[in-house]
Amino acid sequence: MGKDTIVIREIAPQDNPKIAKAIRSVLIEFGVPKVGTAYEDAALDCMFETYDGPKKKYFVVVKGDEILGGAGISPLDNYDGNICELQKMYFMSEARGKGIGSKMMKKCLDYAKEVGFDKCYLETMPYMDDARKLYRKVGFESIEAPMGDTGHYSCSVWMLKDL
Repeated sequence: MGKDTIVIREIAPQDNPKIAKAIRSVLIEFGVPKVGTAYEDAALDCMFETYDGPKKKYFVVVKGDEILGGAGISPLDNYDGNICELQKMYFMSEARGKGIGSKMMKKCLDYAKEVGFDKCYLETMPYMDDARKLYRKVGFESIEAPMGDTGHYSCSVWMLKDL
């Protein structure tokens, strides 16, 4: 594998600082508020541990020694039902527009199906247009109100997909 090869793999403990940095830099690039969004999540600094549990998995996009982004699946917080949430899907600019988002969605949704979830939920920002296009393309539909309670009150777009 060349150093320019981009790979999607499961997160490892040593990826923690790099994925935290990648996600925060994307949030800053998009001018996302630092309060009421993923920016302030304590989980950002310990992503390996956060997703090290039943029916949870986080994947990272790797190029050489760099981590260019990631996405994860986890049971939806504070929700009683068999629904997972697509979480913390962010890509740095050099990983965008290359079909990596679609590959990542497939990996996450395949995993969610494999572990038996019925539906997948996500929250996003109204101005993240490319992300919303990708979510629609794979079958997510907009819903009127949030589900569960993720603590991300600044996210105002909610979507759901049948697995």
